[in-house]
Amino acid sequence: MRTGWFGLLVCTAILATSGASRAQGVASDTCPRPAIGSEVPEPADLRSTNGVLSVDLGYRNYKDAAGRILYCYVYGDGSLSPNLRLNPGDTLILHLKNELTDLGAPTEVSMPVHNAHATAAHGDPCISGVMSATSTNLHFHGLTIPPVCHQDEVLRTSVQPGDAPFEYRFKVPADEPPGLYWYHPHMHGFSKAQVLGGASGALIVEGLEHANSAASGLPERVFVIRDEDLLNPTAAPSKSEPVVPKMLVDRDGDTANTGTGSGRPAKDLSINYISVPYPDYTPAKIRMKPGEQQLWRVVNASAITYLNLQVYENHVAQMMGIVALDGVPVNANGAGPSVTVPRNHIGIPPGGRAEFIVKGPQAGGAALFVCRTVNTGAGGENDPNRQLALMVADPNAPEPRSTLATVLHASPPPSLPWVGNMTPVRTRKLYFSETLQAPNDPNSPTTFYITVDGQTPKVFDPNSDEPAIVARQGDVEDWIIENRSKELHAFHIHQIHFLLTEWNGIPVNEPYLRDTINVPFMDDKSLGYPYVRVRMDFRDPNAIGTFVFHCHLLEHEDNGMMGLIRVDPAEQARGGAPGGAGGPMSKTLPSH
Repeated sequence: MRTGWFGLLVCTAILATSGASRAQGVASDTCPRPAIGSEVPEPADLRSTNGVLSVDLGYRNYKDAAGRILYCYVYGDGSLSPNLRLNPGDTLILHLKNELTDLGAPTEVSMPVHNAHATAAHGDPCISGVMSATSTNLHFHGLTIPPVCHQDEVLRTSVQPGDAPFEYRFKVPADEPPGLYWYHPHMHGFSKAQVLGGASGALIVEGLEHANSAASGLPERVFVIRDEDLLNPTAAPSKSEPVVPKMLVDRDGDTANTGTGSGRPAKDLSINYISVPYPDYTPAKIRMKPGEQQLWRVVNASAITYLNLQVYENHVAQMMGIVALDGVPVNANGAGPSVTVPRNHIGIPPGGRAEFIVKGPQAGGAALFVCRTVNTGAGGENDPNRQLALMVADPNAPEPRSTLATVLHASPPPSLPWVGNMTPVRTRKLYFSETLQAPNDPNSPTTFYITVDGQTPKVFDPNSDEPAIVARQGDVEDWIIENRSKELHAFHIHQIHFLLTEWNGIPVNEPYLRDTINVPFMDDKSLGYPYVRVRMDFRDPNAIGTFVFHCHLLEHEDNGMMGLIRVDPAEQARGGAPGGAGGPMSKTLPSH
């Protein structure tokens, strides 16, 4: 993210809260939520034993008193959305029982039922493709595992409430980078509703300290930051809020970007299920020993909200040391055994992750963990300044449950040369765009597209098996991704990571792999379409198959901003035009 995207912080420290109120709604045994203002809990840790992690999860929902439909994954002891912890080479066996009930959740998009006749005839969750408010599946975001049923296939796999527990079984690759990943449903047309309702959890591939010794010996905390429908949508702003002259509602029904860093947000945020609702943003609490350093692993599990995180102590932004992004250590290019990237704020798009070292406040003090405003463009939602948690220095604070090892062993050398040193075999151009469904009505719903340059923009069709792109395993490609809209978009692709090499014409020299990245929006000053250039790595055999790329703002994905890519085996005949649907294999675009 560019610093220029963010306004000034206007949050005021709240040093203590008393009589913390509970969220409006009912106390429910289905998906219980902690009280507003309470201490941030640690999700339960489920760890592999003898190379295997076997987990039974129930997937549930209920409607709270505010009318919001909440979702959760429930482990046998009642734990919500536990951390799944595995080592490289371990096997995950996860039995998912769909326990959803029909609560009248509206579909995000009118869409046909895929393969309905096959469903009626066979009832096989691997091929049903049924898409409804009570259907679900799982995506293991960021992992390099095959896009096949029972592993990480999201196009046809659909589990219904009456089905037996559905088994996911896969081996974490031995060379999977150690770091933070996550799991969530990927039911097309309903992804936003389910993720917005809380359906997400963290997955950790252990061994970060061995790959990047800057993290060794540190106690760690896992924070899953989710967005949710506003608890108090009609509330007047807090008296401490600057006056916003005009708060508009966009075509999606959310508060439009005010451009001020203030005003009613499009969505509330929560931290490990503790809501921090508008308008007062009563912060949750994090107790730390005075001056203690911790490794924080943060998932942005939001459906549509961008994060720009900062620790603020004595009115000064504190430095944080990034050690991994999107599950990959920042020294994965061989930069050295111990690397941190110092930043005083960290931007994380929806779906992204960051792992960074934080220092607690000094004895007798407190600090704020805040989210600064993000400029999402004239067509985007409002992501204003707000606080998330109060960091309290407490010598009696309990130690976090997990601490990284201090006895280190050498990580195995990478099995492939650094992708940044590879010459791409071809360059492709894709672009995000939007149109009004009724062009003469500015309040008409929006249709979203992601299109390969030269093809006709079209809404993603779950009934079609035709890929927009055909690549070959073993190849490295450059993709130019433009944004032809006035709204910020977050590009994500399943199964692989990529390297950012250029940002709006400016070469980028950062050795960080990602699986999700922001694509800047158009403004009235731009001479051309804003874009990023990324180096796509299709060398891993686990990438063979058909999978998706899309905007990770889930209302955009649900409404068509998604495409298919098929990666063919390397041994496939090289003359068969696997370079792209409708294009020659070796097509290379000129420099942008």
